[in-house]
Amino acid sequence: MNKYLAATILSLLVASIATSTLAQGPWMAEKGNTWGWQLMTPEERVEHQNKMRGFKTYDECKVYLEEHRKLMETRAKEKGVTLPAMRPSAYACDNMKAQGFLK
Repeated sequence: MNKYLAATILSLLVASIATSTLAQGPWMAEKGNTWGWQLMTPEERVEHQNKMRGFKTYDECKVYLEEHRKLMETRAKEKGVTLPAMRPSAYACDNMKAQGFLK
């Protein structure tokens, strides 16, 4: 395969991945931004991400994240796990609002 064809294929692949990532929504749940990630099943992680993406208002988002925090604290106690201190990810709703995704 010549180097120009390989470069073109690579460019198209990168563009495709970037486009699909942007099409997924304003926020993606991942280990670094979801408090209690280690206590969630893969299905719960997907559900959490979908909920976060579905909010229209800041208040809805904040209420949900408070419920999520309480649930993760309960699970941590039940399992004898110490969760890390809340990180800036706790401000996901603030960030989404600042980016124009929430009213």
